[in-house]
Amino acid sequence: MRNAFSPRRSALCAALLLALAGVAVSQAPGFVPLVMSLATSGDFADAEKLLAQYRASAGITPDYLEALSWLGRAHLNRNEFDAAAQNAAEVRKLAAAALQKRKLDAEAHLPLALGAAIEVDASVLAKRHQTDQAVVMLKDEIARWHGTSIEMRLRKNLNLLTLEGKPAPELDVAQGLGAVRPLPLSAHRGHPVLLFLWAHWCVDCKNEVAIVQRLEATYGAKGLVVIAPTQRYGYTAGGVDATAADETRYIEAIWQRYYAGLGPVEVPLSEANFLRLGVSTTPTLVLLDPQGIVRLYHPGNETYEKLAAAIDAMLKSKS
Repeated sequence: MRNAFSPRRSALCAALLLALAGVAVSQAPGFVPLVMSLATSGDFADAEKLLAQYRASAGITPDYLEALSWLGRAHLNRNEFDAAAQNAAEVRKLAAAALQKRKLDAEAHLPLALGAAIEVDASVLAKRHQTDQAVVMLKDEIARWHGTSIEMRLRKNLNLLTLEGKPAPELDVAQGLGAVRPLPLSAHRGHPVLLFLWAHWCVDCKNEVAIVQRLEATYGAKGLVVIAPTQRYGYTAGGVDATAADETRYIEAIWQRYYAGLGPVEVPLSEANFLRLGVSTTPTLVLLDPQGIVRLYHPGNETYEKLAAAIDAMLKSKS
């Protein structure tokens, strides 16, 4: 049964199908978001129809591959593992053909498509209780795509499978924001530590601040240390290119405006930390026990209740 929005989506789909009949099909606005919307709502028939029309008119373009990859992600979310794996294989095959004539990061669509396909492959293996195979595959892909835009995303997926229960990787603390000098994680042994990894452009990070503040208020007296690593991205407001010095000043201004309520916490500034911890999703929350062992690794926003439960369980096991 289609959801209540399918008539509207079908109308949008029909309108875009007409627009796609023109020569400038690859410039049609809203193609990737519409396929994503159709797929995530379970309207695979319309999504596949739209993809077929686009391919017939424009060929296999990078944005076509990104749109196609959304079908695999949607099937995975519905636990339709065979369909998800089949889609991932198709995207990877078509991406490999495209890479015969171009570099991965020549534009944004192809790396998003390939990263998603590898992610779906690894997730299907893990959900089928083939975690060892997923880990081996991800390590191989990380080596293959080292230094590209998808390396961080692949490390995130590897960390999701392997990091909890392991010692946290040490942080690069050579540079930080504000007056509080960042310290090595080893300096905080004996205390639970919450790493709140954020980005200056990230709306979800700003939405998570109140939750982190509430955790500080509840567990600060029990020794909880909050550390807020961030990194430079090479740009400031509106995506304007910036020097390292200019971007650092911009990040400091964002911190003072939105994050100062966290108090005098350490704010390491390093791209290496984000790569090691696979922070392709912001915020990313990492909870360490007093021995420096990762007890929770969570890309994305999380509720106060779930984070508090994880901290309570950790403190209980310590006592």
